[in-house]
Amino acid sequence: MHGDDTPLVLGLDVGGTSSRALVSDLTGRVLGTGEAAGGNPNSHPAPDAVAQMASAAADALAGHDPAAVRGCVLGMAGVSKMADPAFGEHFRAEWARLGLGCATTPVSDGVVAFAAGTPEPRGTALIAGTGAVAERIEDHRTTATIGGWGWLLGDEGSAYWLGREAVRATLRALERGAVVEGLAQAVCAHLGVPPERKALITAANASRPIHLAELAPLVTSAEDDAAEDIVHRAAVLLADTAATARPGPDSPVVLAGGLLAPDNRVGQALRAELEARSWPEPHTAGPGAAAAAWLAALPLTQDPNTLHKTLLTRT
Repeated sequence: MHGDDTPLVLGLDVGGTSSRALVSDLTGRVLGTGEAAGGNPNSHPAPDAVAQMASAAADALAGHDPAAVRGCVLGMAGVSKMADPAFGEHFRAEWARLGLGCATTPVSDGVVAFAAGTPEPRGTALIAGTGAVAERIEDHRTTATIGGWGWLLGDEGSAYWLGREAVRATLRALERGAVVEGLAQAVCAHLGVPPERKALITAANASRPIHLAELAPLVTSAEDDAAEDIVHRAAVLLADTAATARPGPDSPVVLAGGLLAPDNRVGQALRAELEARSWPEPHTAGPGAAAAAWLAALPLTQDPNTLHKTLLTRT
């Protein structure tokens, strides 16, 4: 167990499906990690969300003195929930139970994603998964949020948007009597309906619209013109979103989320679109919990760039 003379930091990256925690010292040595179910307070009741965060943190702290933790950063979507008195009460009780006495700094998932890609204090984080959002980051804080309106109002370029566009493209093909193949065939098969207009409309509306996000992999794996068109339009829309958030022409952009991975077709198309716009080469976000731990260490370290390289490379 570490004593109080060895400062530690704790970083948490909390999402809707998983919560991850990491403890390190100021050399970038990872001393513990933890993982639990989703703890996003917008997706889960406050007691459940806090319990999952605490479970991940407890696993990461196993064998270490919580009093040695000098800084903690909690990154999550729905970070504004931390200001809710009821949520705050649950959180403080769980953190006290863990023995954590240091201040906890809540930041958005965009701040964590940006720090997971670069140690620079200013730039743009673009996240595309089930939803899509861009954040302008200045001094490691969010100063503007672009997009992230949810499936009903926006989230252009997201997995939901890809799935919806796949159904729309299939409906257009059916209405003009085109041969049902490629993406259209895959969409009908996934929804378990024959290639027939009314059946497809009924199936697509049978569950919550957000479930259309499950069709996104069909778009990114299909090779026909319809899929290529959707991927290209997604890249343009995502680039536009990032451009609106961008604080300056030379500032870095960090890409995060499953759709923007280098091996995903949307991520590849977006990188090509940014290059065509003469943007600097984007960074790809690394592990969020490590980035959160790095953010927690910023006030404590004399060499944040070396610590960033060590911590994000090792994890």
